[in-house]
Amino acid sequence: MKLLLLPAALLALGLTGCASILNDQTQQVNVSSSTGTEIKGTIDGQAFKAPGIVNLKRENKNKIIMTETEGCAQQTVAEKTVDPKFFINILSGGAFGSTTDYSTEKMWKYSDNIVVSCRK
Repeated sequence: MKLLLLPAALLALGLTGCASILNDQTQQVNVSSSTGTEIKGTIDGQAFKAPGIVNLKRENKNKIIMTETEGCAQQTVAEKTVDPKFFINILSGGAFGSTTDYSTEKMWKYSDNIVVSCRK
């Protein structure tokens, strides 16, 4: 029985993705304005106030930051990129792990700092 435990654990680890293990379903990003003033808006229908930390759900799509504050850009795009943790699977030959990362959408990352353009 003990002999089966190690191979089973290694198989389970090999079938999971690094990003799926190391990343949460959401990512914390710092949202601020270019002038340092307080702004209000929504991201995916979720209200936020900035400057501050906003939790973004990791998805295979860019996020549109909608701003209600006068004098600020009404829309700012937070572009998705592939998190470098995803490539650990490719280097280690983990095709199954890469597929897991893709299907859970935990392989995506947004900039840690998003600045909404505002004028004074």
